[in-house]
Amino acid sequence: MSEIVQVSEAARAMRDAGHDVIALSTGEPDFPTPPHVVEAAHRAAVNGDTNYTPTGGTAKLRATVAEGAGVEPANVVISTGAKQSIANAMLATLDPGDEVVMPVPFWTSYADIVRMAGGVPVLVDCPMEAGFRLTPAQLETAITSRTRWLMLNAPSNPSGAVYSAEDYAGLAEVLERHPHVWIMADEIYEHLSFVPFVSFRETVPGLRDRTLVINGVSKAYSMTGWRVGWGIGPAPLIKAMTAVQGQVTSGGSSISQAAAVAALTGDQSLLAERNAAMKARRDRVVAALDAMPGVSCLVPDGAFYAFPNIEGAIKAGGFDEDGVFCKALLEAEALALVPGRAFGMPGHLRLSFAYADALLDEGLARMGRFVAGLGA
Repeated sequence: MSEIVQVSEAARAMRDAGHDVIALSTGEPDFPTPPHVVEAAHRAAVNGDTNYTPTGGTAKLRATVAEGAGVEPANVVISTGAKQSIANAMLATLDPGDEVVMPVPFWTSYADIVRMAGGVPVLVDCPMEAGFRLTPAQLETAITSRTRWLMLNAPSNPSGAVYSAEDYAGLAEVLERHPHVWIMADEIYEHLSFVPFVSFRETVPGLRDRTLVINGVSKAYSMTGWRVGWGIGPAPLIKAMTAVQGQVTSGGSSISQAAAVAALTGDQSLLAERNAAMKARRDRVVAALDAMPGVSCLVPDGAFYAFPNIEGAIKAGGFDEDGVFCKALLEAEALALVPGRAFGMPGHLRLSFAYADALLDEGLARMGRFVAGLGA
């Protein structure tokens, strides 16, 4: 069980026991699923679209995703969430001992999925001072003869880091020298970028034959519970991923896939509106965190997380590490946040600002009160 889930469940247990808990720990937008998407799902159910679906996804959704990416449906596999597509890829391609390079901080499930598939995570520290981004020199050093994949996530969970076209070009120069290394570009937060977003696949067309793009409807369209994600990549890889999926879940929900088609083909103006709302929340959260003693926060360029350095606050409170800090914060102020160690970078914490302003303000007030009292 990931530490994110552990924190969420601890908060839920406290809430069930009668405590006034605020949990800013989960990566789930508080906006509702768009009404026209819900209507499409209802219509599909009423019309009897309730049978098993093809293992790789319905023809309609695969065609819709393919059209948006400028590829053929054979280059697309639909999964029960983007996370399943990541797992499918690792299970389909890794042999025991194969290495997967991942910049730190990383989404906590990446390392666990790689290990589950028999691979070895190769962690490359990308600190706040470097904008939480991997450099070409770091990538060159990390690659060995056993390297199978590079995992990139932009906008990043948990740091909010976004790579520019120039950043990708620098990484591509290294990757071109190592044709045995494939690239997984997790772009699930594509529509929650506060700076111009560029896709790795589109920016580096020369590496498309070994690039897998991960995406889905969960974050941008507030459809986390609908469980629809996908992978876009070379047809042989997609075929192998589909074969893995066929022995795990088979095809995804027919109702959810009909809803996803509606999300992708309907009015897209809500994306800009929700992006603007998240950016405003980001600004108020970062300002509040930077005002706290012992806390420093880089302004995230995307996603909906702040990933502040709290080493000063940890030291002031005499805590051993960030996990102890977060536990004490939960016990003292009933505020649940995720320690940075869950993402491979101790000394930080992750705060999701995908919540209403009132909850964010109260949560930040609780954290500010807790930090102010440390060492007093």
